[in-house]
Amino acid sequence: MKGEQHHITQLTDSELIDLYKKNENKKLIGVLFKRYMTLVYGISLKYLKERSTAQDLTMQVFEKLLSSLKTQEIGNFKSWLYVLTKNECLMHLRKHKRLNGQVQSLIDDDFMEISIPVHHEEETLEKDIGQLDYCIERLKNEQQHCIKLFYIEKKCYQEVCDITGFEMKKVKSYLQNGRRNLKLCIEKLREQEEQTY
Repeated sequence: MKGEQHHITQLTDSELIDLYKKNENKKLIGVLFKRYMTLVYGISLKYLKERSTAQDLTMQVFEKLLSSLKTQEIGNFKSWLYVLTKNECLMHLRKHKRLNGQVQSLIDDDFMEISIPVHHEEETLEKDIGQLDYCIERLKNEQQHCIKLFYIEKKCYQEVCDITGFEMKKVKSYLQNGRRNLKLCIEKLREQEEQTY
């Protein structure tokens, strides 16, 4: 048993997800979630401002993974989980009618603007997260790298420059073009989706 547990913890995120799709063993998602629980709690606390609410939402995200990971095709689990958690926070705020400056600041966030309209229902929300992940993976390498660092890992312009080695002008250009390409990609996917109905 101990040997099996050790083996499971050595698996990559993608391997854990693939294995879970085959046997639906909750322990696999437990191992996966443990890796990112601090990240999920940190995001929740940042938006919800209350420890107990953030803890509840962290567990809610875990429950969500048990169903979502059975069907979702995920390229980068960490970035997908980040967006999922952020949008769970948004939905929580909506449900509790805290439509004040705090919610507005979330809606105005550039990353939310290019990803998910706030009026979407839960099922559509998950679909949109998948579309966003799909589109990010299809950006040119420089744009993808800058978008992930700036929006998902929340690095500032200077940190993105330091990590990538790109000059400031280039970083701003890659971010601007990356945002535009993401919007175009998501719009195209939605048009295709509408044509299939």
